[in-house]
Amino acid sequence: VRLITLSGAAVAAVLLLSAAQRPRALAPTSPGLWELSGLPNKAAPLRQCIADTALLARIEHRGENCTQTVISDTASTTVVEYKCPQGGFGQSKMTLLTPRSLRIETQGISAGFPFNYVIQARRVANCDVH
Repeated sequence: VRLITLSGAAVAAVLLLSAAQRPRALAPTSPGLWELSGLPNKAAPLRQCIADTALLARIEHRGENCTQTVISDTASTTVVEYKCPQGGFGQSKMTLLTPRSLRIETQGISAGFPFNYVIQARRVANCDVH
């Protein structure tokens, strides 16, 4: 019984640590000013100071306190699912093109309506991120 308890605790600790780690595909990226092209209803690219590039997976629900789970992660691609307390959710596939460029395919439900689009994210400068 003691061995099972210790094994269960070890598995829980590994799962907790892996959930908190940055996806491998995003390891080469860094915080800064990112330019996002291809957002719906935006003629011009959006520039946003990003402290953690993993948050770009939830670009449709930016500013909301969503929880996310990494579904798959390779050296160049990560797939993230997320859920938000207001009922929205989504799944994003993030592909590392270069350490300063990402392709993000995202889909889900926002404000009760489906969304599905592809954006290009490009790091363009440093900025004061917290």
